[in-house]
Amino acid sequence: MVAATGHSSKWLQSLLDEPEPIEADTVLDAPTGPALPQQGVQARSDAGVPRVLVSGPAPALWVMGVHGGAGESTLAALLQGAAATGHAWPVRDLDGEADRVVLVCRSNAAGLRAAQLTAIEYGSGALPGSLAGLVILADAPGRLPKVLQDQVRLVTGAVPHTWQLPWVEEWRRSLAPDVTALPGAVRGGLEKIQLHLAAGKH
Repeated sequence: MVAATGHSSKWLQSLLDEPEPIEADTVLDAPTGPALPQQGVQARSDAGVPRVLVSGPAPALWVMGVHGGAGESTLAALLQGAAATGHAWPVRDLDGEADRVVLVCRSNAAGLRAAQLTAIEYGSGALPGSLAGLVILADAPGRLPKVLQDQVRLVTGAVPHTWQLPWVEEWRRSLAPDVTALPGAVRGGLEKIQLHLAAGKH
């Protein structure tokens, strides 16, 4: 048992650009996919999303890395009130707490595929709680190849919201991210996520 320690061209273009820092009164991002499980969605037999039993007060947000090296612990450390799940979907041993989960993956083919399979399983209604969205961390510096850009577009249709964070070279050399020295694009992306949490949006 673990306790908490339309697509318009404008939307698609936003996935390719690094996010800029935003002001508190900025309009929240438009959804990219469904916020709730959908009738008719069936979980893939090869998904097999791991579960972890949780207890105690729910954090503001659970961060679930959908594969090893996704950046789960890094993102959890950067988001206020967040807790990492250990690469498993939180399942509560007792009813009464609302658990919100954000998925995190790397922007390579395997990472995006893992995120898609997890989103499909949630969409089938097989996972409890609510899915806030997906954070895609760059797996390398520079622009994504077209084949991966296409895969990103596909995955965004399966999750309520998608945020992309750029490559940060310093994170390769440190055990924990330096929250006092984040690039502007990273701060902007994190602020957008926190705004959605504060607004209680899916």
